[in-house]
Amino acid sequence: MQSTRTFTDRIFLFLKGLAMGAANKVPGVSGGVVAFVAGFYEEFIYSLQKFNAKAFKLLINGRFKSFYQYVNGRFLSVLFLGTVVSYFSVSKILDYLIKHYELYVWSVFFGMIIGSIYYIRKDFKDWNFKTNLALIIGIVLGVSISFLDPAKENDNLWFVFFCGIISVSGMTLPGFSGSFILILLGNYVLLLVDSVNALYDTFADILRGDFNFVQDAVRMRMLKVLGVFTLGSIAGLVSFSHILNYILKHYKSITLATIIGFITGSLGVVWPWKETVYKLQTDGSLILNSEGNPIVENYKRYMPEISIETLLAVVYIIVGVLIVLALAKYGEKTKRKYA
Repeated sequence: MQSTRTFTDRIFLFLKGLAMGAANKVPGVSGGVVAFVAGFYEEFIYSLQKFNAKAFKLLINGRFKSFYQYVNGRFLSVLFLGTVVSYFSVSKILDYLIKHYELYVWSVFFGMIIGSIYYIRKDFKDWNFKTNLALIIGIVLGVSISFLDPAKENDNLWFVFFCGIISVSGMTLPGFSGSFILILLGNYVLLLVDSVNALYDTFADILRGDFNFVQDAVRMRMLKVLGVFTLGSIAGLVSFSHILNYILKHYKSITLATIIGFITGSLGVVWPWKETVYKLQTDGSLILNSEGNPIVENYKRYMPEISIETLLAVVYIIVGVLIVLALAKYGEKTKRKYA
């Protein structure tokens, strides 16, 4: 599979990695949905579950080329390169757009979720008691998660490792937003804002030849937190991929029905018309993060009034649907090409 991809295919795969990385950082949006509708979800899971005892044996024996081929390295390296680049580029642009055009950005995401539900649902024919029950369970879980109250921030390294395992599930489970789960666990700002900014600042200092950051206890603590979070994410990716590969092989219809339900339930998280609720001190003042910005606690949803702004938001919802259908069409073309 990896040897037959053209240069153009790799460019598109890199762009999908960018989309996946950006989606994973936005609360309520799942990178797994991008993988699903873009047609590389099963290859992604299959490649990740290749990180097993055989791969480890190849690695410690120094057979790096065999290891790279065994784990579908060309595919994963291009995809993860796009994801990493996204965290330092596309996701920054996304942060700007959410800050200045919040309603329209959420409208696009809402449309993308609707498009994903339509795409997955249209080809699913195996409806019976078990799959309908799985659909309902998926919807209930998705809706329930969107209304949970967030916990307080916790930088205990064992908890940070656990956060890494849970948050990365958004890449492997369509509809399950890892970044929103981090909000619920209280560590979204710590792990996806403060620690990432600490890494960015560290790279900038190194390029300037300034190594004084090693004396900065707060910076070193943030880098340690990010390192443990990354290890947890890797552990989560590998373990979830093995579990998902097994259930997709043995319970594919039930799994797909649950995914459809979960994505449907997640619509509540990305509902465009909502007010941001910030964390407050006991005296009512805002709690600020290390950059002096207020910390998001949750969202208060409401029904919109008819206005030009609302109509424009609806247009953006349609744009979101069309983006997913275009991705899906390209994904189907790619799957047929390499079938």
